[in-house]
Amino acid sequence: MSEGRQLGLFDSPLRGDVSNDRRMMVWGFFALDTSRKSMDPIVYDDGLRRIEVKPSYSGMANVVDKDFIIYIASLMREKMEKGERPAQKFTFTANDFCRVSGKVVGGSAYEQIRESIDRLQGTQIKTNIETGGEGEDAWFSWISKAKINYRTTKDGKKSMRSITVELCDWLYRAILHDDMMLTYNQRYFELAPLPRRIYEIARSHMGGNEGFRINLESLKTHVGGSTPLKGFKYLVKQLLEADSLPDYGIALANQKRLEAGPMEGSERIPLKDVAVIFWRRSSGRPADFTTLPFWNPEL
Repeated sequence: MSEGRQLGLFDSPLRGDVSNDRRMMVWGFFALDTSRKSMDPIVYDDGLRRIEVKPSYSGMANVVDKDFIIYIASLMREKMEKGERPAQKFTFTANDFCRVSGKVVGGSAYEQIRESIDRLQGTQIKTNIETGGEGEDAWFSWISKAKINYRTTKDGKKSMRSITVELCDWLYRAILHDDMMLTYNQRYFELAPLPRRIYEIARSHMGGNEGFRINLESLKTHVGGSTPLKGFKYLVKQLLEADSLPDYGIALANQKRLEAGPMEGSERIPLKDVAVIFWRRSSGRPADFTTLPFWNPEL
């Protein structure tokens, strides 16, 4: 079958914005460390929301593997905006996925994509967060089924023709029924794992506000990872000094003295008293931090 005739079988290319369900931005469902195979389970329980994530032999799905979920969610939203009811199964080209997520096609791309899909299909999630008006008391994977279609080149290498995946019921219901999709700045895919998560936290809460404040420890909990709080503060400080987060500015402040504005470089306060301030770059840094609302994951 010619490529032109095959095009109608694909859900790609993605022509609109990159987007995802807000809850996928708020909660730390994915491993932050992409340098190794993460086998550490994730458990979050604040008495209202409970999340458990456990790896398979392939390791825990990480924040770079999440690019697939963002891409599929974006394809699904695009279909809905056209008035279509999307199926749960999506077929797309590796070239288009790589174009959107800023990845290089060729070389080790085939193995990297296969490994990401293995982790997404192998990682098990259980949560009491409901989507589409329904809950699940069961383990599920981000991808229920997956298939890579390829052909072998003359030199024996595998060349991907298409990827077919079936999205899990939990996320499919969320996108289809809950109307909580938020767009991403395309520069998101250029960020390292920690800035990606901090960007998602900022994006998920900003809404119509000029900014918001969040306790350092709460931010670390939602970002995820195993870095001690002191080390996490240092990483956040590096990020704000680089001033490279798309769309949003960041500052550290003493939450007992918010009226004093940002912390000075040499100022030392207990970690429990450190607040992280976010604001929309287009609005400029707020003059009075005390007027900013507190972070609320349930918005």
